[in-house]
Amino acid sequence: MPLSPNLRGALFMMVAMAGFTLNDAITKFSSESMNMAQVMLIRGAFASLFVGLLAWQRGALARPGSMLQPTVALRVASEAGATVSFLVALAHLPIANVSAVLQALPLAVTMGAALVLNEGVGWRRWLAIAVGFAGVLIIVRPGFEGFSVFSLLALASVACCAVRDLATKRIPQAIPTLLVSSATALAMTFLGAALLSPMGGWTPMTGQSTAFLALAAVLVLIGYHSIITAMRVGDISFIAPFRYTALLWSILLGFTIFGDVPDLPMIVGATIIIASGLYALYRERIVGRRKTAAESTGPDMAPDGI
Repeated sequence: MPLSPNLRGALFMMVAMAGFTLNDAITKFSSESMNMAQVMLIRGAFASLFVGLLAWQRGALARPGSMLQPTVALRVASEAGATVSFLVALAHLPIANVSAVLQALPLAVTMGAALVLNEGVGWRRWLAIAVGFAGVLIIVRPGFEGFSVFSLLALASVACCAVRDLATKRIPQAIPTLLVSSATALAMTFLGAALLSPMGGWTPMTGQSTAFLALAAVLVLIGYHSIITAMRVGDISFIAPFRYTALLWSILLGFTIFGDVPDLPMIVGATIIIASGLYALYRERIVGRRKTAAESTGPDMAPDGI
């Protein structure tokens, strides 16, 4: 018996989250043998190659000057800030903690859309946003034992991702998505090269470490392809909640690969964030908005350099 479109979409969403989280796990593992600038450089080079070839095949590179369009430039710059802060936080914190903080991204975008784009947000969603960020504070735990300054970098990544996604909404429809992705991948590659010396210089790589970073780039592409497929075959209001399976993947991989066991504040904070996000999505359906926060943010939830 064939699956319904919504169930197929949900499965593709879960595959996408698995791909993105595996990419994060490989990136964190790679940071044990090289600095994050080198990770950005190598992974970005592979991503630039893969995305560039796909963009060339689809004819998306016909007008490369569009990369300099202001909203494209803003998106790339904010993605750069998000990527650097995310990767540094990922290198120093359990992968589940970073993933949990990133779950607040839809709430941050909803808040940004209200403050910057003047989109209507009722008091119930403002309350959901406030409660969600209270959950973030529980995970970050400023002023308490277990606080790490790198948690603030994860929060900074959320802010940069929110700017990125709001800028994405303003990019003219005539500019192909693959062109924007190519510009982002190239920018991350050059940024990694620029930061290589300040972050400690080049570390000789083995064939295995190179293959791992190539695999990370492929996993990101699989994730994006799965998300596009999910959005096309099912209803976003049904599919969007399945993006939170990224947190389950991050807990599983964190325990299996790095031996990280989530503590109580992380579990409580993550639960509050997810509940707030689901309630905000529910309210968006109730008020009949044409585009939900889930749709406007892009369900990958994290910066990936492409």
